[in-house]
Amino acid sequence: MFFLNFLSSFMADHKPFVMIQSSELIINKDGSIFHLHLRPEQIADDIILVGDPGRINLIASYMDHTEFRIQNREFVSITGSYKNKRITVVSTGIGTDNIDIVVNELDALANIDLEKREIKPGHRALNFIRIGTSGGLQDYIPVNSFVISKKAIGFDGLLNFYAGRNRVSDLAFEKAFKAHTGWNPLLTSPYVVDCSETLFNKIHSEKTYTGVTISAPGFYGPQGRVLRIPLADPDINSKIEAFSFNGLKITNYEMECSAIYGLSALLGHQALTVCAIIANRIVKNANEDYHEAIEQLVRLVLDGISQNE
Repeated sequence: MFFLNFLSSFMADHKPFVMIQSSELIINKDGSIFHLHLRPEQIADDIILVGDPGRINLIASYMDHTEFRIQNREFVSITGSYKNKRITVVSTGIGTDNIDIVVNELDALANIDLEKREIKPGHRALNFIRIGTSGGLQDYIPVNSFVISKKAIGFDGLLNFYAGRNRVSDLAFEKAFKAHTGWNPLLTSPYVVDCSETLFNKIHSEKTYTGVTISAPGFYGPQGRVLRIPLADPDINSKIEAFSFNGLKITNYEMECSAIYGLSALLGHQALTVCAIIANRIVKNANEDYHEAIEQLVRLVLDGISQNE
């Protein structure tokens, strides 16, 4: 019901059949979209997002067959089938700024007529599942375990640039988190968005932990690491570790989830992130050779996607 009401409001403000200017939506000469170099018929409804372009070949190795492989910069895409389920896999590179490109362009492929430059009258919903690596923030989550992000906290500020941000965010969680941490007003205001319950139920199992994931706009200072520059708040990670809200604790850091959840919610898509924990920031241990864990996670996600509705 929420999405139908939101979509009605969105469509009222964004009438279909209004031409989108070429400066706003850039189309390549071959009819593909600007950054991803994909055409509408090339994407499936189920889309796996990975940061590392090298993981494309790993996932492809488990597929029954692949239709193509396209690369532009760090964006590598394939579409193929796994147990008769058509699946697209796209590498995003690192950061929520890249997610802004990837999710908006995939949505455009699904919901904008690229030739007419008009929003299509019918809405096509996509399922985004991110497979990633992450640093744990609770001592009870061991290295090489898998964490599903029930909620994402965006330290990046991306969603704050879009109308409707408050309608898709957990404002009570945000308020409690900022009060607990004494949030620095010089930083971007964090936003909190839920995962898709439908996708959560497909992937969650006895092999996965559940928690809240922070998406940081950097790897070092924004995640509380100190090399040569001291932190503005040296106690930020201890505050994060101690925070809980409605029984949920913050479990891990990564760099993409919040934008995937936020943009998907605004655009009417389903989204889920599941990460392999390759380091635990609290107990100070790490696994640099985490490739076996990623392989197990890939199989877990592919089997979850391919199960019957």
